[in-house]
Amino acid sequence: MLNIIAWVVLGVVAGAIAKAIYPGHQGGGFIATTILGIIGAFLGGTLMAFLKGGGLQLTATGLSIPGLIVAVIGAMIAIFLWGLFNRRAA
Repeated sequence: MLNIIAWVVLGVVAGAIAKAIYPGHQGGGFIATTILGIIGAFLGGTLMAFLKGGGLQLTATGLSIPGLIVAVIGAMIAIFLWGLFNRRAA
């Protein structure tokens, strides 16, 4: 249960930082930012696990400075993918 709370906190912080860094207007409010941040934490954690160990496993980053950086990068990837999806749907 504590891990889930940590991922939500990390998602809020990573999503907000990623939206501030990412160029252009993304839209969405607090909930969208949180969801994209949590997805980013999983994307970043999975990508780092793949680069470190060569295996593909679904994992999230931890509450640390490197974990936050990886989560922000993952959230920026999630924002990019979300933007691609929204452009095609519109």
